[in-house]
Amino acid sequence: MNDNDASTPAVAEPAASQVTPVPAGTRAGRRNFLLHSSAVVTAVATAGVAREALAADTAKEAAADAAANLPPNVPKWTRSLGSPTASPYGKPSAFEKKAIRNMYPGLKEPMSAYSTSPLQELDGAITPNGLFYERHHAGVPQIDPAEHRLMLHGLVDRPLVFTMDEIRQFPSVSPIYFLECSGNPSFLPPYGKTAAEVAGLVSCAQWTGVPLRTLLEHAGLKKEAKWIVAEGADGAAMTRSIPIEKCLDDVLVAYSQNGERLRPEQGYPIRLFVPGFEGNMSIKWLRRLHVTDQPGYTREETGKYTDLMADGRARKFSFVMECKSLITQPSGTHKLTRKGTQEIRGIAWSGHGKITAVDISTDGGNTWQPATLQEPVISKALTAFRFLFDWNGEEQVIMSRAVDETGYVQPTLDQLIEARGKVSFYHNNAIQPWKIATTGEVTNGRV
Repeated sequence: MNDNDASTPAVAEPAASQVTPVPAGTRAGRRNFLLHSSAVVTAVATAGVAREALAADTAKEAAADAAANLPPNVPKWTRSLGSPTASPYGKPSAFEKKAIRNMYPGLKEPMSAYSTSPLQELDGAITPNGLFYERHHAGVPQIDPAEHRLMLHGLVDRPLVFTMDEIRQFPSVSPIYFLECSGNPSFLPPYGKTAAEVAGLVSCAQWTGVPLRTLLEHAGLKKEAKWIVAEGADGAAMTRSIPIEKCLDDVLVAYSQNGERLRPEQGYPIRLFVPGFEGNMSIKWLRRLHVTDQPGYTREETGKYTDLMADGRARKFSFVMECKSLITQPSGTHKLTRKGTQEIRGIAWSGHGKITAVDISTDGGNTWQPATLQEPVISKALTAFRFLFDWNGEEQVIMSRAVDETGYVQPTLDQLIEARGKVSFYHNNAIQPWKIATTGEVTNGRV
């Protein structure tokens, strides 16, 4: 029977899905593979070109839309109604995307962590509540104020337990104070790129609450009372010892911040606020005040928050946040886009009291000139300052140096290291330099 024999049964061609692939090692397999690969590469390249063209067209359309809103045209928002008035809680403009808190670079988990205030995006001396820096040791507890109590006991005549409503019935005050973490920043690199990364663990607000002195007088202090050990209700049970002299001076049991109730991350429903002292002493979610005749030497004041010196000794109870300043504009990641007169803006503060002067250097510390302080200058609060200088397109290093009412002058980093060594981690209040490149780009002068 030959191939042309009509009696030979016809064999149907198999469907494409039934074809067994030819092994890639054969000539036909390699040819099919190359043809297929070429088609894929061509398709991907074509898709990439299409995407780039689409992106370019979109960018052109966006630029045209933006230009249509510029003078002398009437912008589109002037030709239509805006959003309705009734909003449960106001929010920033959707266009302000940079003014946000960020976890500090390098942190791996958000519980025992901290986020910084975006100092380089802020103006003035008051920090909005939503941008106030955070520092937590065991996350943020969600506390029902109806179930929360403040216990005051120990060396008092009448141990007391207060409800939150009872706390609010005592006479109150509303002072303005800064709050700063004692590790703002550390002495060692890596050094931050932005003002927030350099020293964003400082913020300032108006605090409303009851003077701790009022509650202590209500309970009746015994003559042996020398310290108060304050404890928080968070998962870390954060605990710090505070001298009784400070407690009878300006310490608050605060329940509001910038006119509204404390936010959960700031200690809702009540927190201790210890003006001028390192931030970890302003115990959040306050639940207990134990009046004693000696400090508690708690975990947070022995294992942490202790300043080691070069000779192995430690500074004991280094509470006060010393005089400090920071240029926030222009600062790291900013860029000067024109030559001529520029304005330096920044903040200064001292745990010892008022800022009396801020000096500015535009030549790396060789010469200094006085900045203008923004009134009112308030004790233990952030003070805004301003200074005009000319930038002619050359490289410059700018820095600020604050002086407080005790006469203390903000030191350089070299001066601090000479005094304490490089083992210390906390209480770095050194002068911060920023370098302006010939391109106008601003970077950290320590890097």
